[in-house]
Amino acid sequence: MGYGTGIRLKADFNDTVARVRAALKDQGFGVLTEIDVQATLKEKLGEDMEPYLILGACNPPLAHRALAVDRRIGLLLPCNVVVRVDGEATVVEALDPQIMVGLTGQAGLAPVADEAAARLGAMLRALGGEPTGE
Repeated sequence: MGYGTGIRLKADFNDTVARVRAALKDQGFGVLTEIDVQATLKEKLGEDMEPYLILGACNPPLAHRALAVDRRIGLLLPCNVVVRVDGEATVVEALDPQIMVGLTGQAGLAPVADEAAARLGAMLRALGGEPTGE
C-alpha cells in the first residue's frame, strides 16, 4: 500500500527546501513544524546521515474542515512533506492525504483529502523533477 507521492530533482538540498516552502505557500499551506532529522540524530545519537527535513505543512481551511468531521483527525495532521538527499538527487515526498480516509473510515473526510491531495500534487508539479514511483 502506497502512502505517499514524490519527485526526484537534480537540485541542491537547501535550494529545494526554499522552493518547497514557496510552492507550499502558493497552495495555501504554512509550515507549522520543522524537524531536521540529520541534526537531531547527530546531536542525540552521534549518528551521521544525509540531509533529511520533515516539514509539517498545514492548510488552515482544510484542517478546519477535517476537524469538523472528526476531532481526532488532529492525530494525522499536519500534512508531512519530506525533503531529503538521495545520492546525487534531492527527493521531495508528501504523505497521501487519502490515508486519513482509509485509517478513519470517515467518508466525510474524502473531499478534504481530495483537495489536499490536489494541492500537494500541484506543489510537487511546480517543482518539476521526475516522479519517484514510490
